[in-house]
Amino acid sequence: MRIILLGPPGAGKGTQAQNLIRDYGLVQLSTGDMLRAAVKSGSEIGKQAKAVIDSGALVSDEIVIGYVRNRIAQPDCANGYMLDGFPRNLTQAKKLDEMLASQNEQIDKVVELCVNDAALVARIAGRRFHMASGRSYHIEFNPPKIEGKDDETGEPLVQREDDKEDTVEFRLNTYHEQTSPLVEYYGEKGVLGSVDGMGTPDEIYSRIKEALAE
Repeated sequence: MRIILLGPPGAGKGTQAQNLIRDYGLVQLSTGDMLRAAVKSGSEIGKQAKAVIDSGALVSDEIVIGYVRNRIAQPDCANGYMLDGFPRNLTQAKKLDEMLASQNEQIDKVVELCVNDAALVARIAGRRFHMASGRSYHIEFNPPKIEGKDDETGEPLVQREDDKEDTVEFRLNTYHEQTSPLVEYYGEKGVLGSVDGMGTPDEIYSRIKEALAE
């Protein structure tokens, strides 16, 4: 099975990706991880990406597609994979389809996690971290015993810059601009499964499994 997992920041894609890996034997392909690995490897395509990243520009669609092509050709992807964070736009989606078609393959399912923006802002903006240990809290859903303090050390908790409300709203707007055309594109192809992303992780995962079985 070849699937794409779509969802805005804070929708719980990470949690659900782990469930899918466990139960369906899928390999998780994150383009961010691929880029970092390629840069570290010093390969030709890695050098191209490093030059672009170092300049502060976005890596081109062509380079990203090149990574995806190389990665899905690896033996561990033979039994299926899940693309996370890719495609990000319509151009990438069309190039992905062309690449797969040249190998007589196609995307089997696109799962979209739908969560309203107000809930996402509350989820993300409420996160607090103990930076030294990586322990995380949430002011509403998982508060520390003493407000603003780590349970174990008593040290102050920190809100990450990209978790602040105005930053979260900007990230969500960007996501919607890029993703709305993808939802329409895959909907027309008949491979889109839109899943209600509100509720407990188990409830959401049950809906994802139903969407994959359709």
